[in-house]
Amino acid sequence: MTSQATRPELTAAQCALCGVETDSPHGTCPVCADERQYLAADGVQRWSSPAEQAARGAVIELKELEPGLWALDTRGDVGIGQQAKLIVTEAGNVLVDVPAYIDAAAIEAVRSLGGIAAIVPSHPHMFGVQSAWSAAFDDAPVWVSGPDAGWVTRDFPGLRVWSGELEPVPGVRASQPGGHFPGSSVVHFRGADGAGVLLSGDTIAAVQRAGWVSFLRSFPNRLPLSAAVVRRISTHVASRYDVERLYDNFHGRVLRGAGEAIASSAERYANWVNGEFDHLTGPG
Repeated sequence: MTSQATRPELTAAQCALCGVETDSPHGTCPVCADERQYLAADGVQRWSSPAEQAARGAVIELKELEPGLWALDTRGDVGIGQQAKLIVTEAGNVLVDVPAYIDAAAIEAVRSLGGIAAIVPSHPHMFGVQSAWSAAFDDAPVWVSGPDAGWVTRDFPGLRVWSGELEPVPGVRASQPGGHFPGSSVVHFRGADGAGVLLSGDTIAAVQRAGWVSFLRSFPNRLPLSAAVVRRISTHVASRYDVERLYDNFHGRVLRGAGEAIASSAERYANWVNGEFDHLTGPG
């Protein structure tokens, strides 16, 4: 019998801070060294694996966000805490963004919902242990955005690269508005009620105020995007999708009028960074 520590899906080396897997666990994690992320406060690079995370009590909990859409939440000190989403369709299920953890219980829970036909990470911070998730579901294709393919540091049979637009299963569409990363992607499908649902990753993030969203190059480091880029993202979404609901890659959501929220928030953001509201900030 294969032990828990030697199960193939549990042995991928990964950065202990961001959770992204690698074939080269030495030196400094390139994802964390980038200006969009951050290194450990003590300057020490640490590496881990799902098996080590399991020994410390990590688990994945699945919960239904709405009919046909499930969240995968990792509990325990694992990575940056992203919330992956599983779109369940008659044509096959799509995992959007990838947990930085995997175990046998999570595999069985996802298998009970119909498994995984395709995996679409929205950007490199969401690669997690994508090779392990692919391997656990018969080398399901992992569709990595072409402009961001250089961030992949672990090769595996299911790896695929795409650019432009993608339909990994019928009725689920992905495209690349960029912004946070050059290849940052969003995924659109229709909910059980027929309304358009957008999984926006870090491209568009829900915020505390109802009906607002925001856009940043770096969320932890608060680096902005330009007005032109934010307007481009808004136009990209509006020209392709009708969007009633939005879920980002953590726990943010806009549950009605999300298309208008994107458009109005983009214009507000653009006006602020263009200086339209400088008169509200003091005499200078």
